[in-house]
Amino acid sequence: MIKFADVSKGDVLPAQTLPIRRVDLVKYAGASGDFNPIHWNERFAQSVGLPDVIAHGMFTMASAIRVVTDWCGDPGMVVEYQVRFTKPVVVPDGVDEESGARLTVTGKVSAVNEDGTVRVDLVATSEGEKVLGLARAVVRLP
Repeated sequence: MIKFADVSKGDVLPAQTLPIRRVDLVKYAGASGDFNPIHWNERFAQSVGLPDVIAHGMFTMASAIRVVTDWCGDPGMVVEYQVRFTKPVVVPDGVDEESGARLTVTGKVSAVNEDGTVRVDLVATSEGEKVLGLARAVVRLP
């Protein structure tokens, strides 16, 4: 587990590339109660102008914060988290582990605060497009 005394402004968190498959979206829909067909029905998604099925925004947001929670070692240390949704994560259909989309997330410590917290700025991309803007978390470290 990382300690506050060991963190400096500019520290880079280990990047992660996370797979997102249609089955993940169906599971998330069941857990969240968000059964909007743009998240599971390709024909419907295209009929409303989307290129394909898209990941839920909150699913994308939750996936991105894993970079921070894996780094700090405890999701309970995150005291604030915010993002702006800039582009959807398009999730093509497929039957194997290589199918679907990839969400790549990087993080960097942008502030070390006197109150024992640090701010981490995140960059989340899929297919080379930034999908979250102004993504940042505040973490209270021991």
